[in-house]
Amino acid sequence: MIHLKSKEELELMYLSAQLVSKTLGMLAKEVVPGVTTNHLDKLGGEFIRDNGGYPAFLGMYDFPKNLCISPNQQVVHGIPNDEPLNEGDIVSVDCGVYMNDFYGDHAYTFAVGEIDAETEKLLRVTKESMFKGIGQMKKGNRVGDIGFAIQQHCEKEGYGVVRELVGHGLGRKMHEEPQVPNYGRRGSGKKIEEGLVLAIEPMVNMGTEKVFFHPDGWTVTTRDDKYSAHFEHDVCVVDGEPKLLSTYQFIYDALGIKSDEEKPFLFKP
Repeated sequence: MIHLKSKEELELMYLSAQLVSKTLGMLAKEVVPGVTTNHLDKLGGEFIRDNGGYPAFLGMYDFPKNLCISPNQQVVHGIPNDEPLNEGDIVSVDCGVYMNDFYGDHAYTFAVGEIDAETEKLLRVTKESMFKGIGQMKKGNRVGDIGFAIQQHCEKEGYGVVRELVGHGLGRKMHEEPQVPNYGRRGSGKKIEEGLVLAIEPMVNMGTEKVFFHPDGWTVTTRDDKYSAHFEHDVCVVDGEPKLLSTYQFIYDALGIKSDEEKPFLFKP
């Protein structure tokens, strides 16, 4: 069952999503060569609690850490550890918050120091594809329109769009209906309606779309060990149009990045 949200519920979800965004913004300057993912996890968990939330991933389906942190060829669900990040790595930080009876769920793939042009392009195209998908989340469209836009943008660059992992509805539960694949056909899937909230999250590989699920029950890596990028936004439908509950602006402020990509989708509580 799809749970459509009222304006009052969306305002509560906005607060949860914004705490996730602030957590990622706080971590942005901490993602440097030599830092361990365990250290990032500790900082993130403390920040969430200090600001009135609970780290949503901790204990969910028995996940052992506050954040999912996935370097390089890890696609998603990486378990933080004591191995330091290196210059030229990339790392997806996926953060969830439970607050006000609602969840926020939001991810960004960071460059660790200087990265090469090929990897930079993977990050750019993956993030662009997310915004292409967000642009299709309009009342009357269908979920397949989102996936189609993401798939087309990435595959024309020769990238592999992961099939086994998808976005999802979001609300009082972390994973609600409908599922949101990052591939699909125009006009297919559930109809997009007023008050719908989705976590749109392309997971895109530099090589093959095929992935390997590790015996730890969590870690997912690319089959060819090439890098993977992951970006995620929480998006709602207000007055028939897509609006962002989450934001990358805290990250951009921390890193000195200028961008107006979110401007068409600003949510006004």
